[in-house]
Amino acid sequence: MTGTPRTLAEELRTRTDRGLVGLLRARPDLLNPVPGDVTQLATRAGTRASVVRAVERLDRFVLQTAEALAVAPDPCPYDTLGALMGGDTGDAAVAAELPRAVAELRAQALVWGPDDRLRLVRTARELLSPSAAHPSPTGLGPTVAEAAAGMSPGRLQEIIAAAGLPATHDPVTAVAALSALFSDRARMTALLDSAPAESVAVLDKLLWGPPYGQVTDRPAPHLQWLLDRGLLLPAGARNVVLPREAALHLRAGRAHHNPEPVPPALAPVTERDPQLVDNAAASQAFTALATVEELLKEWDLGGPGVLRAGGMSVRDLKRTATALDTTEQLAAFWLELAYGAGLIASDGEADERFAATPAAEEWLQLPDHERWAVLAAAWLSATRTAGVVGSADAKGRALAALGPHLDRSPAPEVRRRALALLAGLPPGTAVPAAAVRSRLQWERPLRSAGAAGQVPAPATGRTPAAAGAVDGGVPSSGPAGTAPGPAHAPAGSAPADDLRSRLAQWTLTEAELLGVTGRGALSTHGRALIDTTSAGTTTAAGTTSQSAAASAAAAPAEAPSPADTDAAAARAAALLAPLLPEPVDHVLLQADLTAVAPGPLHRPLADALGVLADIESKGGATVYRFTPASVRRALDAGRSAVELQEFLTAHSRTPVPQPLSYLIDDVARKHGRLRVGAATAYVRCDDDALLSEILADRRAATLRLRRLAPTVLAAQTAPDQLLDGLRAMGYAPAAESTAGDVLIARADTHRTPPRTAPTPVPDGPPTPDATLLTAAVRAIRAGDLAATAERKPVHAPAPAAPGALPRTTSAETLATMQAAVLTHSALWIGYVNADGAASQRVIAPVRVEGGFVTAYDHTSDEVRTYPLHRITGVAELADDSV
Repeated sequence: MTGTPRTLAEELRTRTDRGLVGLLRARPDLLNPVPGDVTQLATRAGTRASVVRAVERLDRFVLQTAEALAVAPDPCPYDTLGALMGGDTGDAAVAAELPRAVAELRAQALVWGPDDRLRLVRTARELLSPSAAHPSPTGLGPTVAEAAAGMSPGRLQEIIAAAGLPATHDPVTAVAALSALFSDRARMTALLDSAPAESVAVLDKLLWGPPYGQVTDRPAPHLQWLLDRGLLLPAGARNVVLPREAALHLRAGRAHHNPEPVPPALAPVTERDPQLVDNAAASQAFTALATVEELLKEWDLGGPGVLRAGGMSVRDLKRTATALDTTEQLAAFWLELAYGAGLIASDGEADERFAATPAAEEWLQLPDHERWAVLAAAWLSATRTAGVVGSADAKGRALAALGPHLDRSPAPEVRRRALALLAGLPPGTAVPAAAVRSRLQWERPLRSAGAAGQVPAPATGRTPAAAGAVDGGVPSSGPAGTAPGPAHAPAGSAPADDLRSRLAQWTLTEAELLGVTGRGALSTHGRALIDTTSAGTTTAAGTTSQSAAASAAAAPAEAPSPADTDAAAARAAALLAPLLPEPVDHVLLQADLTAVAPGPLHRPLADALGVLADIESKGGATVYRFTPASVRRALDAGRSAVELQEFLTAHSRTPVPQPLSYLIDDVARKHGRLRVGAATAYVRCDDDALLSEILADRRAATLRLRRLAPTVLAAQTAPDQLLDGLRAMGYAPAAESTAGDVLIARADTHRTPPRTAPTPVPDGPPTPDATLLTAAVRAIRAGDLAATAERKPVHAPAPAAPGALPRTTSAETLATMQAAVLTHSALWIGYVNADGAASQRVIAPVRVEGGFVTAYDHTSDEVRTYPLHRITGVAELADDSV
């Protein structure tokens, strides 16, 4: 095809296969389903849903360029666009980056045409153009022609006369004359020089938007001066608007108050020793493992119940936070982390509650560095976001931990991008969280605004207080539906609580908790963890311009394959392993009935010591406290006093202190003297004096005991309640079976049935791989060939409508097919499949026999066999069509 393309479809046909692949990779929604030809591709690329998704992924400067095109003439020469972006005086940074912005818009099929006739696709222009209901992101209003539509010819003549222009013969030339005046810098300057100071002040208030205002029935003289000369045009009963041409003159030609061609710098930087960063991250990674392990231990016998609507109650979340010695918000993070890794889930029973899964048992047996890799990989790809726990949903109900509606689809992208920004800095370098948030807001300004289903208006450079309308010279709210709001925040800013900024803040906080970062800088093992995603989107300092890196970030990153993710996690785990403390097999017993573990204990030792003693404090060294209750717990679990003494002797680097030996022997001597069984319940003891002492104790009144024999008491409470009551009184009873044997109190762990980890909710269609893109482009080219190939005329009773299937008789179809086999020529056929779907195809027949034709199908790029009775008609192609 030669000449200037007249439509987007024509320009797409001129693109190379590589260009189409780039378009489909940037806008994967265009592939669902694969377009039949280039015309379908262009039509789908212009639909509102697809354009909104594409515009949402533009960085701030590319978006500002699109916004400038939306208020520029259509088509717009490149020089005109450059003047709108850089103003009359020009801007070197804008001029340097504008080609990149235009190329990006072209690559995503949002702009088409040569440089002297740039066209924004119609849907994008409708989204970004100014209107009374949706002010332009630039803060500009309608043109003179749009604002004067419907104005009486007499009023137009009055305006041009007041402006010093000669009278015209019709409204069209009057509007053109007024537009030319406002666009002429010299004449417009002379007109404003004669304006009252109060009039100029009103124009200054409307300069950067919103451009709408209100006037009374009797405007003040300085307002009437503006109305008489068309510098304010009617926009309703009492509403007025500043015409676009006049505003551009007052702005010195700039469409935006503050163009941002370069992304915000990641500054100020703080340089730290990379080894200290890695050590700090490893220390926090070990703490993360200990916290999740403590959570699993806390829920070993079963966790809290599941709410009817799903999730945990606020009371249970507080209890879990207390058990983990942390805040409720951090407890929600650890819960969601374990849930995302498949370590906890609901058991699905009638009395449903949360519990550890069988996968948790396998996870606990892994080495520490491999356990961390499981948690980090699950966190990196999870869409469930703990940060929203406690906030209100659309119906005003609080979101519960482990409950529904916690998925935030952009979360994985924000996590990877935030960490990639840190990976682009030299090792050991940290930057403030605000700098990372500002960069992410620049890369996705519309997604930071967070509007659903529409393109929100970004910054205009004016605060609401200064962008008001006028009513007798006093700022007011403007016409209905046009009151300034978040869309008119200062340039470069975004709402402090927008989702993308909050996700970035949560990412940095959670990365520190998980040990991916240390002291604000990305660790070595953290870099390895994101290696599959950071390649191509991060740049070392000084190797690539910031705008080029931002352009790469704006393109959707191809999601890493499971194999790549596993490989990255394995590399990260290998780098973390030498930094984690080695488990120890001993403790230090002290005379104050405590034991100090000088490091992480081997799991069997930690489990056994956790039964015999209570954890008093955690940290670099864990302190265990021995108490009568903890020793009795070990005895209840079936250990004897001798076994306990031998266990402590074998695992202590210091001799067993005498107070601890006395404690064990004293508790063991009392343990089991009282026996509790089921009568409802009874107590027996060989020492009748001890039973008399219990009966005489006023604290035993709630147990409702009575003596059946000198050595037997009966109770009207359950055995477990009786055991707890006697222990609360300071005794050490033991439960016994019907045979009189001591029952070992060894509680069974509660596990859920096998559960899979929650599946992340995708943020739109997945990025296609190279194989799919190549096949899609081939199919589009083949379909376009079938749709646009030049055909020889078909001899039919009546001419076919454009796009209709060819119609020939069965005899003509068979004869044409047989002739094509002999001449090796291609044919255009109409075909109806078994489902009744009709299509057009270009085929090269190879063989015709038995009511079937075997041919090479150019549309599907394969050899296929077609029943002749399903072919509606056939036509020969022109000699140069294939």
